[in-house]
Amino acid sequence: MDDVRLTRDLVRSGWSHDELRRATRGGPARRVRRGAYVLGAGGDDLPDVETRHRELVDATLRLKPSGPVISHHSAALLHEIPLYRADLTKVALTRARRSGGRIAGPVHLRTAGLPEHHLTTIGGRQVTSPARTVVDLARAGSLYQAVAAGDHALHHELATAAELAEVLEVCRTWPGIGRARRAVTEMDGRSESVGESISRLVLAALGFPAQELQLEIVDVNGEVRRVDFAWPARRVVGEFDGRVKYGRLLEPGQDPGEVVFAEKLREDAIRPMTWTVVRWIWSELFDQRSLRRRLELAFRG
Repeated sequence: MDDVRLTRDLVRSGWSHDELRRATRGGPARRVRRGAYVLGAGGDDLPDVETRHRELVDATLRLKPSGPVISHHSAALLHEIPLYRADLTKVALTRARRSGGRIAGPVHLRTAGLPEHHLTTIGGRQVTSPARTVVDLARAGSLYQAVAAGDHALHHELATAAELAEVLEVCRTWPGIGRARRAVTEMDGRSESVGESISRLVLAALGFPAQELQLEIVDVNGEVRRVDFAWPARRVVGEFDGRVKYGRLLEPGQDPGEVVFAEKLREDAIRPMTWTVVRWIWSELFDQRSLRRRLELAFRG
């Protein structure tokens, strides 16, 4: 990011350390980390957490330009792979060594093999490939985080099942590989959002039978409607209702209320075809009693 400026460069251009400190107190500068600032941003004018992490990555690599490769959650962010509950306070880097990993300040440096075909370049920076990034997340993070990332990578063709299998084979003796193998078996490129990925794992944990994803149903008007989850034998449809549906994915100028109303009409057109529609939200994925009860009632018909 061109906005990130190193302290040493600012001092060369005429800034004093005192001026920089004063500028961060509601003035025209924001400290990214020790040795790096963003100019033209007031102290209260904070960007979102993902933008701040990208700034932190850029500042860190400018301060230490040689050696480490961007990996794990930092690589996922650069690949635009969504991150579920990731700690973005530290930059994730990997160096091709057998030992020497450490956590220091805003950097988590790991050591591991880095085959050339596990690397790519984004904005002039070396980054682990999407497939390697997904497996690294699966080795080091939660099942939810790994499956959500893997689903996205498969759905958007950033990685293939064969590429994930190849990375697993290369990393077969590495820490966390068993966890990664399990996560990869749970990944499904048909999921279209983090919420759908997490829903699938929650439904399995609650003991509900495997569902069909993105099933197309012809409604009473003869139109094809695609649903998130379906149990055709039980005539039950499940829909994850997350903020992403009515926020990030809105068309330009589209009103969220219009989208909610369109969703209601869609459900009304499906119900007369003897489908029971169960819709859930994020809070029910965290406190699952309501979701379990409503699905059980739907399955009883």
